[in-house]
Amino acid sequence: MKVVNLTLTLLALTATFAYAADDAKPKSDKTKSEKPNIVIFLADDLGWADVGWHGTEIKTPNLDKLAAQGVKFEQFYVQQLCTPTRAALLTGRYPSRYGLQTSVILFHADYGLPVEERTLSQALHDAGYFTAMIGKWHLGEAEKKYLPLQRGFDYHYGFYLGAIDYYEHTHHNGLDWHRNGETVREKGYSTKLIGDEAVKVIENHETSKPLFLYVPFNAVHAPYQETPNKKLNGQYENLEGNRKIYAGMVSVMDAHIGRIYKALEKKGILDNTVIFFSSDNGGPQPKVVTDNGNLRAGKSTLYEGGVRVPAFAVWQGKIQPGTISNELIHIVDLYPTILNLAGASLEQKLPLDGVNLKDVLLENKPTPRKEILINAEANRGALRSGDWKIVITNRNTEDKEKIQYELFNVKDDSGETNNLATSQPEKLKELQERYETYASQAVPSLFKPKPADFKPKDVWGEFN
Repeated sequence: MKVVNLTLTLLALTATFAYAADDAKPKSDKTKSEKPNIVIFLADDLGWADVGWHGTEIKTPNLDKLAAQGVKFEQFYVQQLCTPTRAALLTGRYPSRYGLQTSVILFHADYGLPVEERTLSQALHDAGYFTAMIGKWHLGEAEKKYLPLQRGFDYHYGFYLGAIDYYEHTHHNGLDWHRNGETVREKGYSTKLIGDEAVKVIENHETSKPLFLYVPFNAVHAPYQETPNKKLNGQYENLEGNRKIYAGMVSVMDAHIGRIYKALEKKGILDNTVIFFSSDNGGPQPKVVTDNGNLRAGKSTLYEGGVRVPAFAVWQGKIQPGTISNELIHIVDLYPTILNLAGASLEQKLPLDGVNLKDVLLENKPTPRKEILINAEANRGALRSGDWKIVITNRNTEDKEKIQYELFNVKDDSGETNNLATSQPEKLKELQERYETYASQAVPSLFKPKPADFKPKDVWGEFN
């Protein structure tokens, strides 16, 4: 019998569920749940072209293998930044409906994802799932009510803010690494620690209970820090600077996704597990660090390079391998899709923006979705409708003539190089009207500037 680390033992006793002990014996898997297990991998700041199936120079063999086993989404949309996308995923609602459309939740923020919002984790927990989150939260940590364990997760390991140091696990010099609400000091590269913990959750899972495993990596977000895996790093001697470091970071994330996949296989639950993969937004610094292919611009913008990302879904024996979908899909669609597959209730007080993709996944049928609100901010916004897309800037000016409109046929012009606003006035008016419908429903952004007297914490997520 191994000697269990005392610190981990104490943490395990305070945990919501007994998954914290590193040396816990695997639970019996004689009985398996009939409900499908759900696994979501969310990469951070991954470029459109930085996956093998989009022709990258970066090697992603595990992601390529997984993507080939299911359906690749070639028109999959997210929000322009970390926090809005995570909120959209976990609520099935556009972030403009609850004030998270403008920015990420920064370290000085006194708000989080509003507690009135029902989360995917809460819905699956209520449906009998064990809900575990391993990785980046970024939906608020100013008050305990905003943290993962208070939003439907039975178990959380990882961090609350963004852009942490991969080795020190700090944000603005304050420690941001936690297990079930308790701060922990651990050595190791964060991508590996996240992979290790996800594997442990799978190994220790009691298979009579369905599993929801949400794995939002901080990889490959800045800071760009070389990984300890010299073999994988060494593949990119032809690259330079942060592009070289970033490539190694992508490969290490890919390797740990492969490990997690193998753990599902070894546990004997792979055949009844639905796997989703996506990036949270497009790559920043395109053509310098990341590569968004021929898509315009990158992270934080409302152009295709900022909001269209590599994504796929896999379910052995259910989703046809080698499928390519060009259907319009937004990350809010995963919420009703997953709840439908899980047999969970879709009844809730707040209306959904997501649509059920079950027939898209299992029968390769068209989606009922006809349009996507890309975002509705005070000063800018964008909407995709069929093949067309409108981008609006300088919207809150008092001089209406200074509002700028761009209209693109994205099917023919994915690089958004040809503005058709002048030559297609009727189509422009149609999309303007559709956009204004959503904009009229948007609430003011919760974002606030940093107070002048704000002092960063030594430890993030500690409460008196």
